[in-house]
Amino acid sequence: MKTVRLSAEDNVVTAISPLAVGDEGATALIPRGHKMSAVAIPKGAPVIKYAQVIGYAAEDIAQGAHVHTHNLEFRNVDTEYEFSTNLRPVAPAKTRDTFMGYRRASGRVGTRNYIAVLTSVNCSATAARKIAAHFTDERLAAFPNVDGVVAFVHGTGCGMAGSGDGFEALQRVMWGYARNPNVAAVLMAGLGCEMNQIDWLIEAYGLVPGPLFQSMNIQDVGGLRKSVELGIRKIESMLPLVNDVQREKCPASELMVALQCGGSDAWSGITANPALGHACDLLVAQGGTGVLAETPEIYGAEHLLTARAADREIGDKLIGLIRWWEDYTSRNLGSMDNNPSPGNKKGGLTTILEKSLGAAAKGGTTPLTGVYKYAEPVTKPGFAFMDSPGYDPASVTGQIASGCNLVTFTTGRGSAFGAKPSPSLKIATNTEMYNRMTEDMDINAGTILTDGMTVEQVGREIYETLLHVASGEKTKSEAQGLGDYEFVPWQIGAVM
Repeated sequence: MKTVRLSAEDNVVTAISPLAVGDEGATALIPRGHKMSAVAIPKGAPVIKYAQVIGYAAEDIAQGAHVHTHNLEFRNVDTEYEFSTNLRPVAPAKTRDTFMGYRRASGRVGTRNYIAVLTSVNCSATAARKIAAHFTDERLAAFPNVDGVVAFVHGTGCGMAGSGDGFEALQRVMWGYARNPNVAAVLMAGLGCEMNQIDWLIEAYGLVPGPLFQSMNIQDVGGLRKSVELGIRKIESMLPLVNDVQREKCPASELMVALQCGGSDAWSGITANPALGHACDLLVAQGGTGVLAETPEIYGAEHLLTARAADREIGDKLIGLIRWWEDYTSRNLGSMDNNPSPGNKKGGLTTILEKSLGAAAKGGTTPLTGVYKYAEPVTKPGFAFMDSPGYDPASVTGQIASGCNLVTFTTGRGSAFGAKPSPSLKIATNTEMYNRMTEDMDINAGTILTDGMTVEQVGREIYETLLHVASGEKTKSEAQGLGDYEFVPWQIGAVM
């Protein structure tokens, strides 16, 4: 039997393969990837993994026993925070890496070249989908530089307050998608009477109508059919302009990468997440940006990030998000330990503290340069954090709205995920799942366990693959057509 010991301080270890173990002659099968006790742990004592507390023994745990939901309990975090005590200066890369990207008039650089049909409200969703569906591969064949026409539709936009967190978050998402460098042209489609008025968005964010930014309301146009026909004509006029854009050599500093995980298992924090963290460090050394999110999934690990905060203000903003989420879940009769999901637990994760410690590894080791609201533009290069739920589609939607032109997605259980307009690179945590889902996985970080690869070697592979994808190489998700239905703005507040 092989085990992975993460620190000399850990009193549990992770099993690579099942083993019958037990106490006083009894046996129990420990599933692969689950934890076993390295020492006897008395009831009420802290259980340590990654040299951090992941929970408390709900009963006496014998040495060698299976440690999971039956004998490990969660308690709320009560942490004394340190600020800027673990700052590792970023050494600039010795060579400047490049990729072939689309440089926009704003100066930002895209990795893809899409036309977006954005909806202000659910009532215009059908019109948007019909408009986008018209532009089949056959109709786009004459425009080889256009990656597609995509409808970004959602289930909100009305029955909500016209101010406050929910309204502002939705408007930031719409504005962010309209300004994402992977979007070359935009058609905004509304109904006309909704709370989320397109005109308000244009005024609030200074969007300038023109050949590559147009809008319409179904009520003004005269109904669904007429709106679909008008929308098709508008996009037909955009296509030649969008197709004229050519890829050019751009520095890697123009990449902003979403750091995301979903369908996690116990190997996530040992293989794929730290490897992605190393890739993030390599990108930051080039002057690029990595954006971590999923606030409930750093709960219990936020003290590791405040110690990396570039200054006290940044650290305080992160703690403020944690306090908001504690209140938010309490008001809604929930718990910060609603994660891990059933699939996570089957993969060996027991508490949110354990999951968070592994998830935070995606952020690498460089200083935390900024903490941002959901879908707020990320303005400083380096390692950043954006507030979001742990629900992958909603979280990635916010990261793309914040400006991410690439998405990385680690998974141990296996996730079929994509998120237009930004290509998603999927990273498997274990070789068994990678081999089972080769059509969905781009990189196998399980080689750290099975083939003797180092975290740094796999991190380098992830980073170099990102450069290829940024230059136009398709990911497995793109090859399968994923990404049209993963646009899910976070709906905050009352539905009225």
